[in-house]
Amino acid sequence: MRITSALCLLGVVLWACSDSRVYEQVIDFDKQEWIITDKPSFEFEIDDTNSKYNIFGDLRNAVSYPYARFYFTYYLQDSSGVEIQKKLMGEYLFDAKTGKPSGKSGIGDLYDHRFLLLQNYQFPKPGKYKIVLEQFMRMDTLPGIVAIGIRVEKAVAGKHPETY
Repeated sequence: MRITSALCLLGVVLWACSDSRVYEQVIDFDKQEWIITDKPSFEFEIDDTNSKYNIFGDLRNAVSYPYARFYFTYYLQDSSGVEIQKKLMGEYLFDAKTGKPSGKSGIGDLYDHRFLLLQNYQFPKPGKYKIVLEQFMRMDTLPGIVAIGIRVEKAVAGKHPETY
């Protein structure tokens, strides 16, 4: 009886700790700069259309990034290339008054940020989807942007998505 109870408890703990991530990919920029003509794209598969999903943009920047804010647009497309969602995002990478970097500090002068793009999004049909990211800044070549990525995870009811 004790063994059965212990195994059930272990199963519940492992299930509760399971990763809700469906897809995650990061693209590094070779020269730590994002050229305006570069439009990174991320393709992922959705099988469960009954679930809701949170979609995040991940960004790594160096302290040499010249602005407090970062503007970009994301485009969500279905498998036939039809745009089903589009939004211009403006996020702070540094405190506007103090200049102190925000995000999570990783290595030296690099900082990671996670921005919520879509919350509790329900995909209309199963299949492949694509997110394209495009920088919308004043400079054609944006220095200090080290990497950009996407994370898709199943939304957990009652839990607010973690950003940083």
